[in-house]
Amino acid sequence: MNIHEYQGKEILRQFGVNVPNGHVAYTVDEAVEAAEKLGSNVTVVKAQIHAGGRGKAGGVKIAKNAEEVRTYANEILGKTLVTHQTGPEGKEVKRLLIEEGCDIQKEYYVGIVLDRATSRVVMMASEEGGTEIEEVAAETPEKIFKEVIDPVVGLAGYQARRLAFNINIPDELIGQAVKFMTGLYNAFIEKDCSIAEINPLVTTGDGQVLALDSKLNFDDNALFRQKDIQELRDLDEEDEKEIEASKYDLSYISLDGNIGCMVNGAGLAMSTMDIIKHYGGEPANFLDVGGGATAEKVTEAFKIILSDSNVRGIFVNIFGGIMKCDVIAEGVIEATKQVGLDIPLVVRLEGTNVELGKQILDESGLNITSADSMADGAEKIVSMV
Repeated sequence: MNIHEYQGKEILRQFGVNVPNGHVAYTVDEAVEAAEKLGSNVTVVKAQIHAGGRGKAGGVKIAKNAEEVRTYANEILGKTLVTHQTGPEGKEVKRLLIEEGCDIQKEYYVGIVLDRATSRVVMMASEEGGTEIEEVAAETPEKIFKEVIDPVVGLAGYQARRLAFNINIPDELIGQAVKFMTGLYNAFIEKDCSIAEINPLVTTGDGQVLALDSKLNFDDNALFRQKDIQELRDLDEEDEKEIEASKYDLSYISLDGNIGCMVNGAGLAMSTMDIIKHYGGEPANFLDVGGGATAEKVTEAFKIILSDSNVRGIFVNIFGGIMKCDVIAEGVIEATKQVGLDIPLVVRLEGTNVELGKQILDESGLNITSADSMADGAEKIVSMV
């Protein structure tokens, strides 16, 4: 789950991480009022969307007075920002962060992620702040420093100091940088983050270490114990189909193709998308119905796939273990009847109760094409579409 920059900064402030003062604004008048409250010589007007690259897309402006705040707020609110993370369709700006300016001396990068190779949390830092960390990794990887954190001990003081020294934080600000990194780590752990990224972290002319930007993502599987984080969810920033899928505990991601996929198991779902591509097709979605799906859940999954107007055919690929093939078959038939399916449907079933599942489909009287294998099913649906 993603949240906005201003929300992330409020969380970081709770953990002692130094952030600029700012207020969220939903209208032009609120933006001007927020700027007047701050009373800063320079005010930053920042678009709030769930995507990076806002500055390059014209979503961050520096205002020197209230009139400029009004002009920039009027310009950005309601605008569709297109960045490298939004895709060509972009995202509409519905809220702004009005923030005090600061005297930036130097920009740095600090981020925390889970390294799956070591099964440990890793803190990364670089003196190439303000630049996409992927660019730094590709062009100057020697400028990225990492500390692997022991989950029992947590981020040790010497690790934070070593990172601060390695990225050339001024000596007089090392103590502040260590406090900053410690607070960031504590927020990452206590709030069940999957990513905590500060880009840029800055040092200022008045001797502060500040998070000028923040990106916090959270582990969906831990949200049941993070009720305060759940309340920060902005549904306007999410795909309607993905929102609907989350209501039924379905793992759904919308893609750009025209072949809808319904599969049980993330690995099988990815393999299904790969084999569709292999035969020259384009998957319209990733959809994992999980191992314990009911007929109702399968029906809803079908409806979500069909709500995508780009879908021209559907491939159901089920390997029944915990999931029973007859349950899938009943769900497919129920969904087909409810939505009035008029596009090609290929079904491959294997595993528990497979013969019963195939019998249910065969006796349904519906126009369903059976497949003997994953490859056979992919080839059939691609040729039909």
